[in-house]
Amino acid sequence: MLAKRVDELPAGQSWIFEPKWDGFRALVFRDGHEIQIQSRDERPLNRYFPDLVEPLCAQLPARCVLDGEIVIARRNGLDFDALQLRLHPAASRVKMLAAQTPASIVFFDLLCDGDRDLRGEPFEKRRAVLEDVLGQAKPPVHLTPATRDATVAADWFRRFEGAGLDGVVAKPVSGIYEPNKRTMLKVKHERDCDCVVAGFRWYRKGDRQSVGSLLLGLFDDAGAMQHVGVCASFTDTMRFELVEFLAPYRKEALTNHPWKAWSEIPAEVMQRMPGGQSRWSQGKDLSWEPVRPEVVVEVAYEHMQGTRFRHIAHFRRWRTDKMPRDCTYAQLEVVPPQELAEIFAAGR
Repeated sequence: MLAKRVDELPAGQSWIFEPKWDGFRALVFRDGHEIQIQSRDERPLNRYFPDLVEPLCAQLPARCVLDGEIVIARRNGLDFDALQLRLHPAASRVKMLAAQTPASIVFFDLLCDGDRDLRGEPFEKRRAVLEDVLGQAKPPVHLTPATRDATVAADWFRRFEGAGLDGVVAKPVSGIYEPNKRTMLKVKHERDCDCVVAGFRWYRKGDRQSVGSLLLGLFDDAGAMQHVGVCASFTDTMRFELVEFLAPYRKEALTNHPWKAWSEIPAEVMQRMPGGQSRWSQGKDLSWEPVRPEVVVEVAYEHMQGTRFRHIAHFRRWRTDKMPRDCTYAQLEVVPPQELAEIFAAGR
């Protein structure tokens, strides 16, 4: 079940609000001693989160299906980087990480309890059964908070961002569980940032005739320009216009480019550099074309993950009035971390 992006919390009494978790979405099936953790695209996750199997088997009903989110919570908030590291092919590495950074799972829906298929029941009824099932849950199993009070939800939206939560989800009180339909609403944070355009990637369709994404940079305290993320989601018209717009800046782009060394490293061995392969890229062509870092663009972003944008940024406008050197991390709004104690009352 999916959610549609909106700009503000819906009004009225027909909604139940929950924090929006930023982790790995997962369905959990239990049948006796058998536990299956499944990703949204139906991939098995048991081998990556062995630390969750025994607690789930101990706490869930004998036969059930639940919907939730796998997260790793630290003192200062959720750690998505640590979560990504779990997707490692070596079982020994996963075992070590499970001991060092144990995962948690937060449930927010119940699809089946025994022989009872709950997908056709209103959400308020599913939520009531879920509270009965997980009312006494112990870490690493958690029940997500929920409220019908929009004031409380707005407070969550403000305070929990610093802990790495992704916003607030609004679910219709009477809504049934409809897979692949966006009947829920999500409100996420969005901010502006001025970045240096340091390169681009060609659009995946066509023969290098249009731009797929812009590579963005920000200067750190030491004066080095760091790769902060990409800007994408252009219209077809703008993709072609960008080729012409960037053409003058491609001339001798690598001569004094701050990322010159990266262009000489094979993509398959690079990590967080532009064009670097990862276990998420699945062999995609992530090669990039450098441009002289002389153009500034204003983008919209949701929140930071360390020193990078957590999600793809969106183009707002060109900033011809701003110098590239003024594009620093200092302009970013930093939200103080909100302790997760209210949700993770004990344990991880």
